[in-house]
Amino acid sequence: MSSKEPFPNLTIGLDLGDKVSSTCEIDAAGKIVKRSAVATTPGAMERYFGGRPPCRVSMEVSTHSPWVSRQLKELGHEVVVANTSEVYGKGRRKRRNDRIDAEFLARQARADVTLLHPVEHRSAEAQQDLELLRARDQLVKVRTKLICHVRGAVKSFGARIGRCSAEVFAARAARQLPEPLRLSLTPLLEVIADLTKRIRGMDQRVERIVEEHPEAARMQQPTGVGVLTALAFVLAIEDPHRFKHSRQVGAYFGLVPKLDESGDSSPQLRITKAGDALVRTYLVSAARYILGPFGPDCELRRYGEAIAARGGKNARKRAAIAVARKLAVTLHRLWVTGADYDPEWNQRSRAA
Repeated sequence: MSSKEPFPNLTIGLDLGDKVSSTCEIDAAGKIVKRSAVATTPGAMERYFGGRPPCRVSMEVSTHSPWVSRQLKELGHEVVVANTSEVYGKGRRKRRNDRIDAEFLARQARADVTLLHPVEHRSAEAQQDLELLRARDQLVKVRTKLICHVRGAVKSFGARIGRCSAEVFAARAARQLPEPLRLSLTPLLEVIADLTKRIRGMDQRVERIVEEHPEAARMQQPTGVGVLTALAFVLAIEDPHRFKHSRQVGAYFGLVPKLDESGDSSPQLRITKAGDALVRTYLVSAARYILGPFGPDCELRRYGEAIAARGGKNARKRAAIAVARKLAVTLHRLWVTGADYDPEWNQRSRAA
């Protein structure tokens, strides 16, 4: 049976592999009409899916799903990207392989796409800009690890590197290294200096990208929200109207507790950590600044302080998460309404 034969009500399950992907094609009656394998390359996907009537194609979210989903949409197909963490829950199915997974995706999409908890991938342009922020984050983590290593090595010789920012650490440490450690640690300082230079270059590129997203400037109104947080927030969401209610944004970035209620049992669980981890990290960092010694007196700060005052284990951490969640909701409201940020909005509303 040729892949070019028309199946007007065809549903295709596509189990994406790193090199080869499996397909399972099911007709409107639920009968398997074809199984196949296709190389996970743009050319092979074009040959397999191009030139056929529009189909519904379902796949799991993965490394390859962003570009594959965009390509198939351009070919005129309806694409459903399954959220695996929601579909499979805590564990995978006991029996699974590529053929079984492809059939499972096809049958679920044929029955009801909501069973797959579909996710919508962002555009190629937004993904490209977001990857710059992720690459910068990796460089910062590597630099931090090297700085910690140098400080620890120097302490083991009874010396210390004076307190300073990461940007000037290499120059400061070069003057304060104990003589016995110069030969072994100087190469690390050179790498730290090079990383700092590259991070500065990325920061300049970030500034240019922000100019292309004026809405990111609005996101920086609350104290503690900087360029990186604002830009990452905008790029990760891309279309603010995808959310019916602003409070859904907190769940989108995994800042709400997991839910596992049954009968009278309602345990307190950790947050879901769904969505983009980098944006969640930036939001929590902004929340910690708001709650920190330099944070302004505002509703967000008092909201977090009230939670921390309840005490208990990890009270400050819970407060930071709660403020980060409320901050995400606030940023989304600023975006969709175009209003200016009022740090005392709720209090003024109650007074009115």
